[in-house]
Amino acid sequence: MKKQFIYLLGIGAMAAISACQNNSKSDSMGDTTATMMDTSANQKSVKPTGPAPDWAPGIKPEMQAVIEKLASYGDRPIPTLTAAEARKNHTPTDAVMDLMAENNIPMPALKVDTMGREIPVSGGNIHIRVYTPQGKTGALPVIVYYHGGGFVIANIDVYDASAKTLADQVGAVVVSVAYRLAPEHKFPTAHDDAFAAYQWVVKNAAAIGGDAKKVAVAGESAGGNLALNTAIKARDMKMMVPTAILAVYPVAGSDMATPSYTKNAKAKPLDKPMMMWFVKNYLNSMAEAKDPRIDLFSANLKGIPPTIIITAEFDPLMSEGEHLAEKLKAAGVSVDSKNYSGVTHEFFGMGAIVPEAKDAMGYAVSGLKKAF
Repeated sequence: MKKQFIYLLGIGAMAAISACQNNSKSDSMGDTTATMMDTSANQKSVKPTGPAPDWAPGIKPEMQAVIEKLASYGDRPIPTLTAAEARKNHTPTDAVMDLMAENNIPMPALKVDTMGREIPVSGGNIHIRVYTPQGKTGALPVIVYYHGGGFVIANIDVYDASAKTLADQVGAVVVSVAYRLAPEHKFPTAHDDAFAAYQWVVKNAAAIGGDAKKVAVAGESAGGNLALNTAIKARDMKMMVPTAILAVYPVAGSDMATPSYTKNAKAKPLDKPMMMWFVKNYLNSMAEAKDPRIDLFSANLKGIPPTIIITAEFDPLMSEGEHLAEKLKAAGVSVDSKNYSGVTHEFFGMGAIVPEAKDAMGYAVSGLKKAF
C-alpha cells in the first residue's frame, strides 16, 4: 500500500495493541481493569527480563516489561489475521493485568458506577457505556470517549481503564462509545457514529446526570481522530462545540515519512505492517487517505475548542501529534501538549505499571478540569 495510506491508520496502531475480544456489551464491569490507573505512590516497580529492544534503547523498564509480557503470549501478528481473529488477540490490558497479578500489585477500586444502553444512529443502533462517579451531586460535566483500534479491532472493554479513571478523577460522567467497526462497516461509519453519539449526549445530558453546556470529547489513537472530527463537525453544523478535546497520540495526517515514523517503523506494539492491515480493512479506496476527516492537516481547524494532546516517544505517531499541536495553534486554537519519553503507543492506560502513564492521566485530568 502507499505510504500515506499506511500511516493514516496508525490510528489502528493503538488498536493493534488493544485488540481484543469481540465488542462486548456487558456493563457490569468490575473495578479490576479500570483500577489499573489507581495505584499507591509506594508501589514496587515492575522489572523487564531482557535487554532493551533495538528499536527503543531508551525505553523505560516498566514499559519494556509490558511489551515483553505482550510478546510472551505468542499471538499471531495482526497482519496475518482476519478482523475477527485479530479481535481475539491479547491486549496491553491483558499484559498489565498479568504483571499486576505476578507482582502482587493491588487494585484499589475506583468509585464509579456503570450502566449500558443502546442509542440510535443512521442505519441502526450502537452501544454506549455510561460511567458516573459516586458521591457527586448536581449536573456533572460530561466526557464523550472514543476507544482506539484502527476502526477495526478493540472495544470499550479494552479501554475501560481510561474511561473509568477519567470519570473518577475528573468527577465527570463519561460516555464510552462502541462505534461500529470495519471491515463490516467501512469509512466513514465510525466518524458518523462518533458524531451521532455526541449529538445524543448533548440532547440527553440531563437524563444521565450531565450538564449539556459542559461536554468534552476524548479519545486515544483512532479515538483521538474521532474526537477531533466530532468537534470540527459540531462547528460546521453550527451546534454546540465541545468544551474541550483530549487527543492521546491521535492520527491526524496521511504521511508516513515523518521523523518519528521513520525512527519507530519497527516499534511495538505498533508497526508498519499493522497499519497497512488497518488501512485495507477500514478505507474503501486509497483516495480516502486524503479525506480531511483522515488527513486533518488539510481540514479547517479554526474555531475548535481548547485541545490537550499527549504523545509518546517510541510511537510512529509522535511527530504527527506534535505537528497537529502546531497546526492548531496556528489556527488560533488553545493547545496544551506533552510528549512522554521512554514509552510506546498505548501507554496511556497503563498507570498501574508505568509511572509515565499515571502522570499522563494526571495531565489530562488537570486540563479537562481547567476547561470545565
